Amino acid sequence: MHLQQTKAESRASGGPQYYFRNLPDPVKEFLRKRGACPVVLQTPYGIAKSPFTAVDRDHKIGKDGRPVAGKVGHDRIQQGDGDQSIGEAIRYWYGISGGQDFERIELDRDRVIHPEGHFILMPTAVKMRGKHRPQVLEKVNFPLSFHHDYQSKLWRQQIEARREESSSDVQWAASQIARVVDEHRQTGARNILESDLLRTAGALSLLGLNLSAYLGQGYDCASSQFRFGELPTYHCPVEIKKQSKGFNYQVIKYFKLPRAVVLCMEHNLVNPPDHIDFIELPTLAKHLTD
Repeated sequence: MHLQQTKAESRASGGPQYYFRNLPDPVKEFLRKRGACPVVLQTPYGIAKSPFTAVDRDHKIGKDGRPVAGKVGHDRIQQGDGDQSIGEAIRYWYGISGGQDFERIELDRDRVIHPEGHFILMPTAVKMRGKHRPQVLEKVNFPLSFHHDYQSKLWRQQIEARREESSSDVQWAASQIARVVDEHRQTGARNILESDLLRTAGALSLLGLNLSAYLGQGYDCASSQFRFGELPTYHCPVEIKKQSKGFNYQVIKYFKLPRAVVLCMEHNLVNPPDHIDFIELPTLAKHLTD
């Protein structure tokens, strides 16, 4: 399953277009039934909203934004209101050098349809026009998770990079997070509000996570930002929980997109939903001080 770039040398007539090739039958049937559906793009951090739409061969997008009959003849990605093609969006997120057109973009076949009916576009490799070998794009599972069961490669690389840049910053961040963790353990956390975890915000900002304002409705820190290494800034809501099992409320109450990260003192949610990451402060503190 891949995207084939066309009109590589015809930018003046609308720019490059991207057609689907070798879609699995279940995905093809889904697209035929829907006509069109929104696309979420897998980035190194996880899925992100996008302006793109997956459109099947027998439809086009009407003036009201809805799919209508149209004989284009190709399953494809439509740009919509965005100012860049899907190829340029992938180039942006994965830090692919410019100057050459894409020939094809390989896509993951296993997780394509999101439960909310969105099309998940997960690039696994890109082949540039004129190049013999494709460039593999590493897929990191649960890229923003860091807890006792799993510490993502993306987080570990970020912490090591920050240590090289400023070991004193990492040491200070470790001491601040450890202090909050120890106080929760000493008191049993019975009378401590979950918002007390926000005392780690300054330390987390030195590690690449900037928590936004703590809100009284919706996700607690809805406009939080991750910035790891040379990657672009990633906007993602962060929910604050003393125990991650309390996130069951959000699983039932809130919409599934955008994805979210849960910052907690104890990760004990069994069978968490897809595209939700968990940061467990005691595990993070221990890793920072080891």
